[in-house]
Amino acid sequence: MIVLGVILLIVGWVASISILWTIGIILVVIGAVLWIAGSLGHAVGGRRHYW
Repeated sequence: MIVLGVILLIVGWVASISILWTIGIILVVIGAVLWIAGSLGHAVGGRRHYW
């Protein structure tokens, strides 16, 4: 999810499409939160680990 967010950020910046930029930021933030929660041992989406 973080990688997809970064790709959308780059494409949105290069193509000057603000909606891709916004969606990219949201995906990076959500991916980081899920990654941190999974690494702390919390079950994310019914899984013990989130990659």
